[in-house]
Amino acid sequence: MRLVDELFAMYRDRLSGDEEDLDTITFTVLEHFDREELMSIVKDMRNDELEYFIRQYLLETLKEKFARKEGKSIDPNYIRHLH
Repeated sequence: MRLVDELFAMYRDRLSGDEEDLDTITFTVLEHFDREELMSIVKDMRNDELEYFIRQYLLETLKEKFARKEGKSIDPNYIRHLH
């Protein structure tokens, strides 16, 4: 995906790529897009990218739901990825 490639090129020498850095990058980027722009990014995805995108969303959302069902403590930062 072009956006991921651009972000990686921009930050690869500035950040370590740990979970906290990646959270910061993704939330900062998403704040600057409206729904129409996000849908444009999705529309431009190749089929394999779209399938991966949906698979990741389903996986993470199901993990969160099962964790809640089992009464496990969930990191609030994790939840904001999903909603």
